[in-house]
Parts: sequence; C-alpha cells; structure tokens
Amino acid sequence: MPRPTIDDVASLAGVSIKTVSRVVNREPNVRETTREKVEKAIAKLDYSPNPSARNLASHRARLIILIYDDPSAYQAPSAGFIINMQQGALKACRTAGFELLIHPCNYRNRNVGKDLQELIGRVRPAGIIVAAPLSNMPKIVNAIKATNAPCVRLSTGSGNGKEYSVATNDREISAEMTRFLASLGHRNIAFIKGNKRHKAVSNRFDGYRDGLKQAGLEYSESIVAEGDNSIGSGEECAEILLKRPDRPTAIFCANDDMAAGVLRVATRLGIDVPGELSIAGCDDISLAQQLYPALTTIRQPLSAMAETASLALVDGARGNPPKAKLETIPGSLKVRQSTGPAPK
Repeated sequence: MPRPTIDDVASLAGVSIKTVSRVVNREPNVRETTREKVEKAIAKLDYSPNPSARNLASHRARLIILIYDDPSAYQAPSAGFIINMQQGALKACRTAGFELLIHPCNYRNRNVGKDLQELIGRVRPAGIIVAAPLSNMPKIVNAIKATNAPCVRLSTGSGNGKEYSVATNDREISAEMTRFLASLGHRNIAFIKGNKRHKAVSNRFDGYRDGLKQAGLEYSESIVAEGDNSIGSGEECAEILLKRPDRPTAIFCANDDMAAGVLRVATRLGIDVPGELSIAGCDDISLAQQLYPALTTIRQPLSAMAETASLALVDGARGNPPKAKLETIPGSLKVRQSTGPAPK
C-alpha cells in the first residue's frame, strides 16, 4: 500500500495543502476546528513527510528550483535576502516530500538563457521559482517559459498577465513607513532609491511619495538619491544628503543594505542616530538587528512568499493549479532604535 501524501491529508480533511503545511509546522493563524480536522486526518492516514515518495504522474522530479541573482557577481542582493527565501521554500518542500535546488544565476552572462534551459531539461523539475530582479527580466523569464516548466515569479512589481505570481504590498507599506516618520515630527524626509531593474523596489519609491502626500508633506526631488541596493551606494547617497545645508532629519531607504550604508556615514560624520537623524530601511534582513542602533525597517515576508510559491507549484504538479493570478502577502513595520522624534 502506497504511503499517504500531503494531498491525501488535504483531501480527507477538506482543506488545501497549504493549510496542512501550516498545521504540520505548528504555525499560528489556523482555526482550532480546522487544525483538529487536519490532525485527525494525519492520525487516520498515519501521514509523515516522505522525501522519497513516488514520482509524479507527469514524470517530473519531485524537485523545485529556486533561481535568484548570483550574489557573488556584485555586492547586492544581500545574503540575508536569499536565505529568507531559501528557508520558506525548504519548509514547503520538506512538508510535501520534495527537494529544493538553489541556483544562483548571473544574468550578465550572454549564455544565461541557454544554461537555464539545459539545467531545466536535465533535472525536469516540478516547478521553478524566480526571485526578483530576475523575475522582471524578459530574457530570463522567456528562456524558462520556452521549456514549458511550471514557473512562479516573485515580486514582479506589477501584474503578471494570466500567470500566477506572489508579491508583497511594497507600495502601501512604504507609504505607511513614510507616514510613521512624519508622525514623529519629521518634515524633511529623504529617500534613497534601489536598483531600477527591480520593479518591486521601484514601487517603494512610489509608496514614499504617496506617504508624503497622505501626511500633508511636499515632495522634493532634491532630497531623493539613487542607489543600487548595495551598502556602498547607500554610503555614496548619504554623503550627498547629509552634507546639504538643510540636511534631512530622516532618511528612508529602499532596502536595509543601503540603510546600513547611511548609518555608517552618519557615524563617521558624528551625527547622532536617532537624536539628529532617523534611518529606516526595508526587507528586515538579519543585518537590520545586528546594526547599532538596530534598524527600523519593513519586514518583507520573503520566507512566506517563497513558501507560498513552492506550495502552489506542488499543488499544480498534482493537478490543482492556483486560481488566483496574483497572491499578495502583506509586509509590516518593525520599529527599532534607529528612528525617533524629529530634532527640535
């Protein structure tokens, strides 16, 4: 008799495999009645995750590939950004009895499309997750589409046509961060943009402008600088912004790495944080808590996004493709010691 699978449990309990995963991993936000149904189904079927379970009927491997921008090629993206995605994808794969293959991808390589197609043809994965900014690059996306392998794009920054994708509410939560800084009395709030190729990061700039308007503050291009998501670019932008005669009392950065760069410059210039300058970032990578003072930031649900994408691919491989075109998992503010009331 074949071993029971996660979809057997989901079918018996009358819930999705995502719900079964949450129960198995003892996550909160599951109704007690639902949890009891799932636990009864698990007990009745004597279910346990089994990595060596039978192959899918499609003859694809029980394998998901996570493709992301190769961090060795340049200073960004942060390793913390990547680790968070890996953790979420691994969690889903272990629950469903799948394996995860992580694949750093240097999009600057002219043969990148061919290399990806050879990899996909060789391992025949059940699905592929493409992280930003690769998820916004036609040569990457089109190369994967040509293989007909199921694919979920993360943080596409806009609609994804008829295809399923997973994102967070970058624009709305960035507006909330801007309003938070304004609520502390800051009226001169600067912003450091991220990499232009990363459309979701560009949405954070739009959110900054929305937040200024909602707080009754005027937008000024003179206190907006352009970085590339790296610590070094954050330092370069901070050097310009903090040497202005009317320097800002708060700087909001499109990611945590650039915010770390701002903090380094402020320390070097003898500017007290948060007494004279408040600094905020976005992503909530591990570096954010290691800085001193600890960084106020937006907690981007990278782990949950990757887990959701993985479970969607598992579900699709079992004949239940997701119905929604876009699934949005909201971020949240994480207030720490790098922000405070505006100086008098």
